[in-house]
Amino acid sequence: MTVRVAAVQLEAVPGDVSRNVAAAARWAGRAVAAGADLVVLPEAVPTGYDATAFGGELPTLDDTGWLAPVQEVVDAAGVVVVLNSALDRGDRRTLTSLVLTPGRQPSPAYDKQHLFQQETQVFTAGPNGAGFHLAGVEFALSVCYDANFPEHAAAAAADGALVYVNSGAYFPGGGHRRDLHKAARALDKGMYVVFSGLVGAPSDFIGGSAVYDPLGRPLVRLGAEEGVAVAEIDPAVVARTRADQRMWSDRRPSLGTRVRRSL
Repeated sequence: MTVRVAAVQLEAVPGDVSRNVAAAARWAGRAVAAGADLVVLPEAVPTGYDATAFGGELPTLDDTGWLAPVQEVVDAAGVVVVLNSALDRGDRRTLTSLVLTPGRQPSPAYDKQHLFQQETQVFTAGPNGAGFHLAGVEFALSVCYDANFPEHAAAAAADGALVYVNSGAYFPGGGHRRDLHKAARALDKGMYVVFSGLVGAPSDFIGGSAVYDPLGRPLVRLGAEEGVAVAEIDPAVVARTRADQRMWSDRRPSLGTRVRRSL
């Protein structure tokens, strides 16, 4: 069974949670109109990716009414949405990927594990990987910088994931690194990668949202404009790719103790 995924690309106004969540809901609606079963939103959509916003008042999970516009789309369409947000958890702040499903409370499924430079001054890294099962397909969650670390996607693949979902925000000059890491994670694990990125304010974020096939080829990719990248996820393609390109099958979980010799 295939799953139709949509990576949304949008601009978030720093600090304007109600405006940004409303925009996320509109774009999720457009993804639904394109036939999406799963909608992935960029990093820190509700607050925008902004240092001042991160240091100010953040959304909490004590009252999830701020998510109502997106939840309404989810409930009406029967779609699943991955929405990443900066959150105030009381004793810590996290960059959390929430999974919104029909008729249920939003689930704080995954906290970003690899914090990027300035993020370490504000946020607490998550303790573990996470994912979810949808229509017979296992999805793994990640946030931006997580994808720079091959072992993060490897842990997901070892746990059965066929799709690596990444919400991000890339600064100008980061396009090569973005595309290389996403394609590499797809190829070396033989899995799909779905990337959803911010564009625009406040740092001229460069987008580049895409869905990569298990050979690391972009099935669809956006530029720096708002939009939706939609593609089919087919588990049979993962199986065929891993049978042919055997890097994942032939990996050695341990390479033993390194031996050094003086010459």
